[in-house]
Amino acid sequence: MNELSRRTVLKAAGGLTAALGLGAGTILATSSAASAGVGDGFGLRVVDRNEADPRMKYYRFATDAIGWNPAVNVLLPDDYDSGRTYPVLYLLHGGGTDQDFITFDRMGIRQLTAGRPIIVVMPDGGHAGWYSNPVHSNTGPRNWETFHIDQLRPWIEANFRTFAEYDGRAVAGFSMGGFGALKYAAKYYGHFASVSSHSGPASIRRDGGLVVNWANLSSAAIDLAGGTVYGAPLWDEARVTADNPVQRIESYRNKRVFLVAGTSPDPINFFDMANETQVLAGHREFRALLGRAGIEHEWHEEPGGHIFRGTMFSRDLDGIIARLRKA
Repeated sequence: MNELSRRTVLKAAGGLTAALGLGAGTILATSSAASAGVGDGFGLRVVDRNEADPRMKYYRFATDAIGWNPAVNVLLPDDYDSGRTYPVLYLLHGGGTDQDFITFDRMGIRQLTAGRPIIVVMPDGGHAGWYSNPVHSNTGPRNWETFHIDQLRPWIEANFRTFAEYDGRAVAGFSMGGFGALKYAAKYYGHFASVSSHSGPASIRRDGGLVVNWANLSSAAIDLAGGTVYGAPLWDEARVTADNPVQRIESYRNKRVFLVAGTSPDPINFFDMANETQVLAGHREFRALLGRAGIEHEWHEEPGGHIFRGTMFSRDLDGIIARLRKA
């Protein structure tokens, strides 16, 4: 299906050669006040929190998986105090030095989810973490995959009323986070019943491994002090294959799959052009493979470039809620 919507979009900065991410904005105030009911566990120790807002809860952790203290915003439904149990969406941010757990709050996530019966979890993922445990780091541990899958997921399920099951979880993301969502949904098949990629790479070996090479270069420059996600000059080939959506097609069977890519990046903006040209080609390759395998998926090609589209996210969220177990 091809929906060429001309409705207003929420624009975000991105760059497959500079920073895969969103824009800037206000931050959530923090507090170190203790709160009963939410505590340590699963390798996470809460070192900071702010639970004053009725919907948005902030936590920062000490963890051996990451060499600094990553954070998460947990956005609760308006009626969370009703005592009901809810499905959960893990929403992953893009890359760039201004991208973190607050990114989607800057983009209006509270308004986009108002009245929706779902918990949204928005964790740190590193400025160029690529939702991976890197082959090599010169700055201490940066094991984002371990943090998200082995630590944060069970911590959320222990501390909030969520359905801790396949049909209770979705994962989505923009740009680098869209890649992370596709990767996590395939690699951890039993964890997520719905996966959404908003302008996230779906084919990381194509064009001479452009995305793999960029992941290595960006992580080396921004996060790993010369270390790399996939190894250089020689890649860890098994890891690349395990992370590459187009090589994991059967892992998307019986899931809801939602894909958005832009068709008209700015021709005079090199970053926008490099990003979305690669994303669109990868999505078309991925969709063709899904189609040949008989795997259902919903796709949209939209005017514009490497931007986060609020209207497409709202449509996606409707589909996520319809697919997951009801609150």
